[in-house]
Amino acid sequence: MKKNIHPPYYTDAKVICACGNTFTIGSTKQLIHVELCNKCHPFYTGKQKFVDAVGRIEKFQKKVSRAASLPKKIKKGEKKEDNSPKTLKEMLMGN
Repeated sequence: MKKNIHPPYYTDAKVICACGNTFTIGSTKQLIHVELCNKCHPFYTGKQKFVDAVGRIEKFQKKVSRAASLPKKIKKGEKKEDNSPKTLKEMLMGN
């Protein structure tokens, strides 16, 4: 095996959560910032909470509203609505 290719391993790496909870783990980084931990995660607390990392919820809602305003695509098998003017023959035949 090659020597000196692995990063240093810190047995006392500090993890800091957005809620203020801190704990130590083993990692290749000395300091780690996280958004959720076992003290504030909805699965462990039983409270519903929306976690929005970098505006993902707003971005999704913007896409949905933009898609709703666009005309719908015609699927295979569906007939396209014909709004073209009828010919004289079609008017007289009643089609």
